[in-house]
Amino acid sequence: MLKSVTESFARVIHGLTVEHLTDHVIQRSKRMILDTLGVGFLGTNTEVFHKASEYSKIHSMDFDDTWHPATHPSGAVLPVLVALSEALPPSPKCSGLDLLLAFNVGIEVQGQLLRFSKEASDIPKRFHPPSVVGTLGSAAAASKFLGLSMTKCREALAIAVSHAGAPIANAATQTKPLHIGNAARLGMEAAFLAMLGLQGNKQVLDMQTGFGAFYANYSPTVLPNLDAHTWLLDQQDVAFKRFPAHLATHWVADAAASVRKHLVTDRALLPIDRIARILLRIPDVQYVNRPFPDSEHEARHSFQYVACATLLDGGITVPSFHKCQINRSQVRELLSKVELEHPQDNLPSFNTLYCEMSVTLNDGTTFTERSDTFYGHWRKPLSQEDLQQKFRDNASSVLSCDTVERLTEIVENLEDLEDCSVLITLLKGSTSPELVSKSI
Repeated sequence: MLKSVTESFARVIHGLTVEHLTDHVIQRSKRMILDTLGVGFLGTNTEVFHKASEYSKIHSMDFDDTWHPATHPSGAVLPVLVALSEALPPSPKCSGLDLLLAFNVGIEVQGQLLRFSKEASDIPKRFHPPSVVGTLGSAAAASKFLGLSMTKCREALAIAVSHAGAPIANAATQTKPLHIGNAARLGMEAAFLAMLGLQGNKQVLDMQTGFGAFYANYSPTVLPNLDAHTWLLDQQDVAFKRFPAHLATHWVADAAASVRKHLVTDRALLPIDRIARILLRIPDVQYVNRPFPDSEHEARHSFQYVACATLLDGGITVPSFHKCQINRSQVRELLSKVELEHPQDNLPSFNTLYCEMSVTLNDGTTFTERSDTFYGHWRKPLSQEDLQQKFRDNASSVLSCDTVERLTEIVENLEDLEDCSVLITLLKGSTSPELVSKSI
């Protein structure tokens, strides 16, 4: 039995094979891959993408999947594997199962690291998780895909720890999308540096001054032997967003849509002048508390904006975060009526939080609705049909209908794909060469 946590991670990365993949893990990870490709294509239309496209892979619309404990797992891993698939020699061939294995290794490493800290179970306050665990997930996926030895896998993790980390202060700015892009890029770089013989601390995951520097209450444990390995993705699904904003706002949108049904009938307009007060009972998450957002990135991180936009329009879509929508006089008037309460039982965890919304009219009438689980959460997952429709909606902003359908079919049957070059050729032929590795 290994005593080193770091060594046990290296053993898992190096030792897992396609035979370890379960049907459940394959199906869930294919959904993650399809969704991530779709939001990546949509992200190429954003200002952040155009500013960063020379060097960064991005999640510029905050539309990618979310896990628990909190992180965006796929965005730091998939671009690396797509880029490596394109860059490596055509022989030996990389199969769809090879890609799925490396992808799931990258996801697994992130999940295991997050479970070493109680702090990581909550919505983050200090570090943006994808910039921390995502960097090591990228390094692990690249190491697996490149066939690194167990020793080199360990070195890649050690190097990646020194590449990791970004402060939460840059949330709701144009800089936040760079966090995942840098995690993907720097994790892959760590794997290549390990191949070249660069060395790091052999106990980096064991130490408070190693990976423990990112999280309070850091208590790492050695991973089980391969014959006892169970995938975290088997136990815990991810959440897929229906609109591009911070996950916590999806509870707010759900509750607001229910309240709106009391206020609006048929195609009538929301009676804004009759609304005296809008009360949101939500967790105390300061970086999603933005009473009067001024930009699309602030609006994506605003409980208040999502609540008001949903009340006004009946739902949230991609255009809801355009500047002209944010600055509407009706929205600003509604925002001025919003108040927040933070009930003690409403903890800042994606697994337990809720939103209760009350709208009080001038005559004192109050309508209250509560959302405990929105559609798209892992407890209420998107149907395969709705997930594929989300992909079609996002990808069709860049690709032809035929290409979108072909990609949908390939990902749906990824485990049967003998040569990933078919996928890469389709991606390269349907868009700019930089898109595959720079748009997630």
